[in-house]
Amino acid sequence: MHDDLKEVLLTEEVIQSICKDLGMQLTKDYQNKPLVCIGILKGSIMFMTDLIKRIDTHLSIDFMDVSSYHGGIESTGEVQILKDLSSSIEGKDVLIIEDILETGTTLKSITELLESRRVNSLEIVTLLDKPNRRKANIEAKYVGKKIPDEFVVGYGLDYKELYRNLPYIGTLKPEIYAK
Repeated sequence: MHDDLKEVLLTEEVIQSICKDLGMQLTKDYQNKPLVCIGILKGSIMFMTDLIKRIDTHLSIDFMDVSSYHGGIESTGEVQILKDLSSSIEGKDVLIIEDILETGTTLKSITELLESRRVNSLEIVTLLDKPNRRKANIEAKYVGKKIPDEFVVGYGLDYKELYRNLPYIGTLKPEIYAK
């Protein structure tokens, strides 16, 4: 599995440092607010788990499972909701937790849907941001690291459901996904 990687982009230690820094900022910004953290499945699960442990305020969690990749390496732009939220977010402060923000088309659809549910506030935290891939007009308020336009896997990020279990993030060799 490690032979499929070109390089390690973020080590476990760097990821944990990012989670700690973001957690401190989120603790400050959401103190005494009705915070609901929404993880976007499946990629955000590892980041969300590590991040919410570092947010020192009351919060609840929920999940959405959406798809716009449909097995490929690029978003199709067609968003399907596979699992919606389990409870109401009306009047709450909502924080979407994402593993990576690329084109933004999927996240734009999710934010529009959630905003229509009369939330008090809605922000995005993402571990990784690829701003040069953006197609939709959307930005995350909280960004762990901006990265170059390379295909990354590990720490929840996948290629065809593989590599999610790597404890770090690496760039996948092009010959793996260009087959």
